[in-house]
Amino acid sequence: MSAPALDRTGLFAAELPRTHVSYFAQWRALTGRIVWTMVSKGELIGAILTPLVFTVGFYLPLRLVMQFQGIDYAQFVMPIVVLQTMAFTMMSNAQLAAFEARTGFTTRLQTMPIGLLVPLTSRIAAGLVRSVVSLTAALIYGHIIGFEFTAGWGQTIGFCAFALAVGTMLAVGADGLGSLTKSPQALSQALTLPTLIFGMMSCGFVPETQFPEWVQPFVRNQPITQFAYALRDMAGDGVSWEVLRVGLIWLIAGAVLFVPFAVWASVRRA
Repeated sequence: MSAPALDRTGLFAAELPRTHVSYFAQWRALTGRIVWTMVSKGELIGAILTPLVFTVGFYLPLRLVMQFQGIDYAQFVMPIVVLQTMAFTMMSNAQLAAFEARTGFTTRLQTMPIGLLVPLTSRIAAGLVRSVVSLTAALIYGHIIGFEFTAGWGQTIGFCAFALAVGTMLAVGADGLGSLTKSPQALSQALTLPTLIFGMMSCGFVPETQFPEWVQPFVRNQPITQFAYALRDMAGDGVSWEVLRVGLIWLIAGAVLFVPFAVWASVRRA
């Protein structure tokens, strides 16, 4: 007696539901993973304490000297405090990208059905969360030492948006470097030096006239000074288009340079 013929269409279900890949769900999961890691490892506490260190370290040593010159140093110095705080986010993004590349996590994601830009955008989004926390803390500390917004809500919102945009632009470039170097320690040291040079050689701490004449053109025209000018005016009487325009040019130029670089570094296969 022969066995009954098997219905092959019954063995292999022809009507299996198709899997729909949601890049947004992937991005949300990876971003949530990074944010949860920041919370569980205390990185957000560091994001809150870092602007306190900058505020105390920058404000106290020079406030009396600037007061003799008729400068409200709390208003003067807070933009560079905010910018240095954003630089801290830049370094954190660089270290995260380098760590994921070194441990093989980036390579593993590339073998899975995950959108090419999902890992990069999730790191940038998590960095933005860190930036918002740090910026909020910096403004609270600034209020304690006497910093205030006097030009209305529009300029206040512009101040916060511009600061976060600068931080995000820097974080994108640093993320690309991290993906290439795969060395968090070496990258942190490499980024610290230019951050200090551009920060100290800017008009964020002292007026341009306090620098030697031969270096004043560089101090006056470099991006950190222009960012500080725009933020200072937003917090004061309101920024003019002439001042804001230069800062926006530097911001857009940085984005045009860093975004393609970060995308290439993130999606390339070793």
